[in-house]
Amino acid sequence: MINAFSIFFLLLRLKRKKEYCTIAPGMKKIILNACFFLVCMSSNAQKWNQAYQTYIDTYKDVAIEEMERYHIPASITLAQGLFESNAGRSDLVRMGNNHFGIKCHGWNGETITHDDDAKGECFRAYDNALQSFEDHSRFLITNQRYSRLFSLPQTDYKNWATGLRECGYATNPQYGQRLIAIIELYHLDQYDKAKDYDRFIARHGGEDMTVVNTRTNKKESLHPIKIFNSNYYLIARDGDTFKSIGEEVGISGRKLATYNEREYHDALYAGDIVFLKKKKKKAPKSFKNKPHVVKNGESLYSICQMYGMRLKTLYKLNKLTPLYHITAGDVLRVR
Repeated sequence: MINAFSIFFLLLRLKRKKEYCTIAPGMKKIILNACFFLVCMSSNAQKWNQAYQTYIDTYKDVAIEEMERYHIPASITLAQGLFESNAGRSDLVRMGNNHFGIKCHGWNGETITHDDDAKGECFRAYDNALQSFEDHSRFLITNQRYSRLFSLPQTDYKNWATGLRECGYATNPQYGQRLIAIIELYHLDQYDKAKDYDRFIARHGGEDMTVVNTRTNKKESLHPIKIFNSNYYLIARDGDTFKSIGEEVGISGRKLATYNEREYHDALYAGDIVFLKKKKKKAPKSFKNKPHVVKNGESLYSICQMYGMRLKTLYKLNKLTPLYHITAGDVLRVR
């Protein structure tokens, strides 16, 4: 397959031959410059990246929620977050949860300094990623220079992308094209047509979320919330209780204990799985005809938590009695 590199070097070879001499000097320059541009574009082409996909999986529901509230395409929000933050790995994210590279511009909140177009520029800082996503939406909708973008269809990500560059969001002349390339590589435009999204994950999910504890006035990291077997869950840390987790996620601690078939005052240990809704009766369908082989250290309860299923069902599926003692090597049905 002929690519920009082969064309470029073919022209260089032609330069030594008579055919090249018949081309007008001005046209020669245009052809060579065009090929050089294609070579540069090819070398900078976006390739699929697992870190980018993880970022998308983490924040797609947040982006959809922002789209519902402010009519900014979710694909644009995600592409900007990916590009500006290097999929959440940039210094701005690490130091101040700033996912969109927004500078201070009269900002009254916390700030950080970072070298960008100039040395030691002022950037906005946030307590968590959700604040950054929210401020990005507000920054666009309240800034007059971006007003014309909001007359575009919500699915017109191409004009949104190029429009952001034209309106002055970034100095990179290829900014719009870079956003479009990201959107098309990861099919982010599918989220612009989303009719629903996971509101709980949008408000409570994420890997880098922090909040300020009102009692200690210190920043604390929130538990990332995941989904398994049509349920939400998080992993307990040292010092967690059903009460403290309940306060964080907005669910009664006593309900959490009941959902997890525990007592309210039971101790939680680091690594314990805590489900946020009532568990399903069985393991996911993917475990049909795939029994669980008991390992050392496992209990019937820990197995139930692993599969997000109820203890009563595990007894029933395997025709067990309360006197049954689990041993390594036992084979148990979970579906």
